[in-house]
Amino acid sequence: MNYVTGDDRAQPQLLPPAIEDYVESSSPARVIDSFVDSLDFTALKFLRATPASFGRPSYDPRDLLKLYIYGYFNEVRSSRRLERECKRNLEVMWLVRRLAPDHKTIADFRRDNSAAIIGACRAFVLFCRDQGLFTARLIAIDGAKFRAAASPIRIMDQPRIAEEIEKLDARIAGYLAKLDETDVMEPADDEGATAKALAALQQRRTELNRLSGRLERDGRKFIVDGEPDARPMGFGRGGKPPSYNVQTAVDADTGFIVHHDVTDEINDTRMLYPMAASAKRVLEREQLTVVADAGFSSGACAAACEVDDITACVPANRSGNPHGDGFQFDRSAFTYEADTDRYICPAGRALLRKPRVDRDGLIMYVAKDCSGCALKPRCTQARYRTVSRHQHEDALERMTARVMADPSLMRQRRCSVEHPFGTMKRMMSGRFLTRGIRKARTEMALSVLAYNILRSINIRTCPG
Repeated sequence: MNYVTGDDRAQPQLLPPAIEDYVESSSPARVIDSFVDSLDFTALKFLRATPASFGRPSYDPRDLLKLYIYGYFNEVRSSRRLERECKRNLEVMWLVRRLAPDHKTIADFRRDNSAAIIGACRAFVLFCRDQGLFTARLIAIDGAKFRAAASPIRIMDQPRIAEEIEKLDARIAGYLAKLDETDVMEPADDEGATAKALAALQQRRTELNRLSGRLERDGRKFIVDGEPDARPMGFGRGGKPPSYNVQTAVDADTGFIVHHDVTDEINDTRMLYPMAASAKRVLEREQLTVVADAGFSSGACAAACEVDDITACVPANRSGNPHGDGFQFDRSAFTYEADTDRYICPAGRALLRKPRVDRDGLIMYVAKDCSGCALKPRCTQARYRTVSRHQHEDALERMTARVMADPSLMRQRRCSVEHPFGTMKRMMSGRFLTRGIRKARTEMALSVLAYNILRSINIRTCPG
């Protein structure tokens, strides 16, 4: 029995005369083409949106945007790989009409049109909104860590910076001594090379001083050399790689990403209200219901959401009593009396409020006298027991009560927000290619745009 054989490579073939015939009518490339052609590139402020009247013709930014969206859609992100696709991929040849820009032209387009690309991503969201593709019944908010381009070995702290500065000073002193020797003797052939090396060392020392100053100014413990916008973050054991915290607000019924952002926040605690408010503006709703996990639990954000007519459903992120053997009374064992603004302990004694509110919005309540209490061994090892309460505790409790009343909210959250992040991490291999938060936002906008286009195609072809 013979194998299935292909055509003879030397045999002339009557192939379709037009490249149009090689692209299926249902190809996502046609969706990308139609969407980009519908954009107002002048309003979005793309560079060279209008061709110059003199000089060498430039590439149409529409073609380059189509190329990038197609690349992120198909997990091809680097400019060199996109350059190769222009010469071998039939869909890309059709999409950009057989143009073959070099990799520098492709990379410069992404670098120079950051705000415009983000605007194009937003334009697709607004188009889907106007077409009624969002139900906006429930918006799920979540965050995920995406690796930055910088290597983990570039993470530095003050001791490591000081150590490198000390080594640099020793090398600089050596080069200066070498230059002094050349002043009293005939100029050496390598005098220019020595001066050049000295300038490089001094430039590096200036950069280290700048990094040290930023650490002190921002009150941070670590900084990433070469990409100071990134921060070590993540979960699990071992060192945390330089990363960005990507936030998304997803329509729970359709899976569309309504709004997204790339931040340097190491956790999600302060992101609930900014994300919810931005999603509310995009959807143009007077009232909005959002759900998030316990990592977004914040009294300040809960209160801000209530003021802005946003119904937040987030479980409280409460910590137990970290002292003792683990069986001591935690905060839930104390009863709060709103009329007197005090707590009552299990033994019936009062904990009175301290006048100061800390920077996290916490108010401390302290027992006046714990002596002689039979329950003290189960309560605290300190002299007095203290209990904290957030200044917006009432808003936190109402936010938590909504989740307790409808446990299905957390299941809807998981089903809606995990899939977009999983898809985009696959598209991006879990990390950014470019350095700096501005460029990272450009990359994420392309990824979100590609995901939303994919989602719209799936909804249209498989509405069930």
